[in-house]
Amino acid sequence: MTIRLTTPTAVAAALAGLLAASPAIAADYVQAPGSTLAFATKYDGEVFSGTFPGFKTQLSFDPADPASGKLDVEIPLAGAKSGNSDRDSTLLGADFFNVAKFAQARYTASGFRALGNDRYAADGTLQLRGISKPVTLTFTWTPGAQPVLSGKATVKRLEFGVGGGDWADTKTIPDETAISTRVIFNAK
Repeated sequence: MTIRLTTPTAVAAALAGLLAASPAIAADYVQAPGSTLAFATKYDGEVFSGTFPGFKTQLSFDPADPASGKLDVEIPLAGAKSGNSDRDSTLLGADFFNVAKFAQARYTASGFRALGNDRYAADGTLQLRGISKPVTLTFTWTPGAQPVLSGKATVKRLEFGVGGGDWADTKTIPDETAISTRVIFNAK
């Protein structure tokens, strides 16, 4: 059987049918300037926060097919800033990030879950201080010329050996650290 596409309308209809039958393809993105990665916790009951400048994010994502999503975040730990030079030098030391031995952390996730209302969950793995543990990042996705991923996660610092020794007391510093990110993307 031969189908002849002799009119522009027939050609357009055939192309539309082919495109509709094609599977969704995830778009590839790289992080754009203006993106942030932050943490917040308490010390002796006082909340403090900080950032990880210099982090890099790559994303493959299609909101119509979140299960095909992939996320890779590289986090250079030596740049951690909390606005207090004494605290920052302590964060870089052996009891916390130990940047002399572990220069970077990495978060990777493959396959996301749709939560509804443009919200998703990435059940990924955080590698920190040579330890890999599951961490879920929940995020919203704002499409556009420069799409935005706004996400939150909770990291249990003691599972990664962060804040060991005298710092392991959870009355001084809670085990749970809040992570937040706002990543602006450009198409790759």
